[in-house]
Amino acid sequence: MEWLDEYEKLVIRMNTPRVVIDNAVCSTATLVQVDSARKTGVLLEAVQVLADLDLSINKAYISSDGRWFMDVFHVTDRLGCKLTDDSVITYIEQSLGTWNGPARPAALEGLTALELTGADRTGLISEVFAVLADMDCAVVEARAWTHRGRLGCLVFLRDEEADTERMARIEARLGHLLRGDSTGAGGAVAAVPAAAVAHAERRLHQLMSADRDQEERAAAAAAASPTPAVSVQSWAERGYSVVTVQCRDRPKLLFDVVCTLTDMDYVVFHGTIDTTGDQAHQEFYIRHADGSPISSEAERHRVSQCLQDAIERRSLEGVRLELCTPDRPALLSDVTRTLRENGLLVAQAEVSTKGDMASNVFYVTDAAGHAVEQSAIDAVRQRVGMDCLVAREEHRLQLYQKAGPRDAVDGNGGGGGIGLFYLGNFVKRNLVSLGLIKSCS
Repeated sequence: MEWLDEYEKLVIRMNTPRVVIDNAVCSTATLVQVDSARKTGVLLEAVQVLADLDLSINKAYISSDGRWFMDVFHVTDRLGCKLTDDSVITYIEQSLGTWNGPARPAALEGLTALELTGADRTGLISEVFAVLADMDCAVVEARAWTHRGRLGCLVFLRDEEADTERMARIEARLGHLLRGDSTGAGGAVAAVPAAAVAHAERRLHQLMSADRDQEERAAAAAAASPTPAVSVQSWAERGYSVVTVQCRDRPKLLFDVVCTLTDMDYVVFHGTIDTTGDQAHQEFYIRHADGSPISSEAERHRVSQCLQDAIERRSLEGVRLELCTPDRPALLSDVTRTLRENGLLVAQAEVSTKGDMASNVFYVTDAAGHAVEQSAIDAVRQRVGMDCLVAREEHRLQLYQKAGPRDAVDGNGGGGGIGLFYLGNFVKRNLVSLGLIKSCS
């Protein structure tokens, strides 16, 4: 019936997310507000869009009680400025203004993804790319992280001859490489269609979590290494568990936290994010997907530990090497071998190609994980090309402050009372009107 069709159209219009991007409300940041009917994963989708654009989220307010969802983000670009590029603003509006979520890059369609995990060692990333080059594999995009002695890597291959037998040979060679002669946890390799990987960095978190990189924490604890302050506490009166994260701010921090909570099947009902100087404070009111709060001390500890690991995986101090050069076969193998031969350890790698150009980023340290000598950087640049390789110093390791006497770790997984101090802050805020605030204070 015609009136039913009109009713369905009205329902769609009412439930379609509404995105407002405003540069007038705040003097120092662009306000991005998303209102919609509540849907599973909508918070992660919104944060993912902003993170993929390398935008910094300085403040955020989250509310999704009942059937309605509202997010307010205060964002800046990498230079700390408001958003002025119309193409960026349009992309945010289009990505967040539908139920379809962020669009997958067209360049990844029809590719094969290799998922690798294993014990890290000096030169392993170089050896992985050398094997792929030796087997004539064309790498279109790749991400690699190292954390607590483990490697997680995701490689997208363009291979017109990617038949089952050939992929089996590639998996066998890489599996042997990753296992090595280690007596500890072995390596694993899996080839999947690129379409099965919804988001590369989210998948890396999942791979490294499944690989149990957090199990290395006991050995690291012996070195008395400080960790991000994460507190998980109960608010029984309202049926919430309260997760509080306090550490130094860095790019994509919110994405890593929300991604981890989502993949652990928790729903964020309310939250606040605040950045003061280089310090970030995040507070989330969560429940299980079935509506129940965290019920045991063991589960609180697990949530705290997984969040600490997620924050640390992308956190390091070193030199960022940016390579932009015409793509060619074995480029990655040659460049990473050059880094290894000059005593540089690749702690993270971000590889992408566009047309006939390769754009690669490597975060490097010395073999011991410390700052590299300038002479080593100069030697690499001389061999690779002074014009196409740029070095930038980055300090991203100290995401936390060393604990003082009052900051002793408590039984809830760290944070020693941080959550109790902020518990109830959210109740004092009227989130319904946050979209109309006139300042960032």
